[in-house]
Amino acid sequence: MRVLVVEDEIDIARALSQALEEDGYAVDVARDGESGLFAASACDYAAAVLDLMLPKRDGLGVLRELRRLGRTIPVLILTAKDTLRDKVAGLDTGADDYLAKPFQIEELLARVRALIRRSSGQASPLIQIGDVEIDTVAAVVRKEGRAIDLAPKEYALIDLLARNRGKLISRGVIYNHIYDDNDETFSNVVDVYVSNLRRKLGKDFISTRRGQGYMIDV
Repeated sequence: MRVLVVEDEIDIARALSQALEEDGYAVDVARDGESGLFAASACDYAAAVLDLMLPKRDGLGVLRELRRLGRTIPVLILTAKDTLRDKVAGLDTGADDYLAKPFQIEELLARVRALIRRSSGQASPLIQIGDVEIDTVAAVVRKEGRAIDLAPKEYALIDLLARNRGKLISRGVIYNHIYDDNDETFSNVVDVYVSNLRRKLGKDFISTRRGQGYMIDV
């Protein structure tokens, strides 16, 4: 899954990016409101962490424009402004959650996971598909109760397909969800990961629509 962090404080942005990457996300960072708005308008992120106090355009302005454009990206507001009025303004503008600075990284990660889970219409952190179980909190996949050894990008791919079960996902969408802007990876990497997952979870677990993409429809 790919997440956008819009934060102008370098140390906080770096810490957020590192924590999210360690939790299995591909992360893009924008350091001002205009860059954040451009990124969120151009890419279908799984979620965004948005600071309110930003140069060029403040966070509420970014959020307001995203919603005006019809962008439904789940947004977690992150800010030192924690008065009731600020919280109400952020939520009424279209934010999905609110976390005040200073904060604990573990709580932020849990809130991001919850946002992504709710946005995909899933109440439980466990996704059951036949004899395969995906634990989206622990980032663990089990088959018949046995944990399967997956590379981080393999897990990111199965997580994306499982959350969109029954929907055809193109190679381009998959690539954009599991890699950030700084990655320079060879073009057939998605096909390689799909092949690996079929070997580990069963050859029929992921279906191919030739020239279109992949889906889980079991």
